[in-house]
Amino acid sequence: MSHLNETPKGERLQIVFLGRRNVGKSSLINAFTSQELSIVSPVAGTTTDPVQKSMELLCLGPVTVVDTPGLDDEGELGLQRVEKTRQMLKKADLAVVVLDATAPLCPLEEALMKTLTGEKIPFVTVYNKADLLENVPAAQGGSIYLSAREGTNIPALREMVASLKPQKEERKLVRDLVSPGDTVVLVCPIDASAPKGRLILPQQMVLRDLLDAGVTALVCRDTELSQTLALLKAPPKLVITDSQVFGKVMKIVPETVGLTSFSILMARYKGSLRQSVLGAKAAERLRDGDKVLIAEGCTHHRQCQDIGTVKIPRHLEERYGVKPQLTFTSGGTFPEDLGEFRLVIHCGGCMLTEKDVQTRMEACKQQGVPVTNYGVFLANVNGILDRSLAPLPEHASFVENPSDL
Repeated sequence: MSHLNETPKGERLQIVFLGRRNVGKSSLINAFTSQELSIVSPVAGTTTDPVQKSMELLCLGPVTVVDTPGLDDEGELGLQRVEKTRQMLKKADLAVVVLDATAPLCPLEEALMKTLTGEKIPFVTVYNKADLLENVPAAQGGSIYLSAREGTNIPALREMVASLKPQKEERKLVRDLVSPGDTVVLVCPIDASAPKGRLILPQQMVLRDLLDAGVTALVCRDTELSQTLALLKAPPKLVITDSQVFGKVMKIVPETVGLTSFSILMARYKGSLRQSVLGAKAAERLRDGDKVLIAEGCTHHRQCQDIGTVKIPRHLEERYGVKPQLTFTSGGTFPEDLGEFRLVIHCGGCMLTEKDVQTRMEACKQQGVPVTNYGVFLANVNGILDRSLAPLPEHASFVENPSDL
């Protein structure tokens, strides 16, 4: 069970180890993390799929360390493994390029470092197996010589990686919308699609942010919302609802009370809100037969009333009167070529890193494909997009620049 004090995977720094087969990536990761994370073998290509481990490192905080297959893997399966590695690269906040100190640099390695530089992914170049050299060069610039087998220079590597940690502006989820002493009501429907015994991650994150802000948070289902509001002596500052019950909740919450959704807050938090609003408007222009991609960042068991595969398609048909051709993806799968799609409808991205969300959003932008977020789409379908954005400071810029929308 997930706990409120655990750092979600999407909030962890992603450190990806890359290199050819048999350069010692797995051994280095085990030394770097002080854990037996990856299987070590003298046989080239032992790591056949990316191996991920979420952990805490003193010099970096919460991280996810990723071991990847060799860039020079061969055969049909090998090419698929290389493609998996390339996909992990898109999620990387930092990279560690592992080279064999006893071998010359190869074209694959040169191309990798060129790609990292072009993608503006900070990286450290590690010359492993330095114990086999007669003279070991000193660390210089972004490179270091070490021995994973003997554990030499591992602390120095950790410090180098920590020094590359991106200094990001603190992202705001909800606490800047409220003041200490305010009351906020969270509407969390419990139906067949709700996970057993826990709240979904966006609900957990919003609740924790409100508690940190000194706000009184009341949690109820949509079926108890009316009586919950009736218990309050004064109206709440804000009501935050699951997007799936927008239509019901909007009729209960007075117009004078701020109303938004967990998914809209996640779009804001991940930096995709404006693009999602633009995409929601584009949904109104769909025609029969248009191709629409519905993408989720996590994998879960589909229920009979699943939001992505059932409810959103139903809204497209009932609200806009169109029958598009639908494609569904989940987890780490996201098409590189989006040209065939007229619209992408994406989940809130709570299980994805900010980097991963931004990469997907940028791909849509570069290929001219509108993209929206589940919550923004559902707010627009219910005719309350403007109301659901009103509690956010960004709403002023939407109003001032209506031509953008």
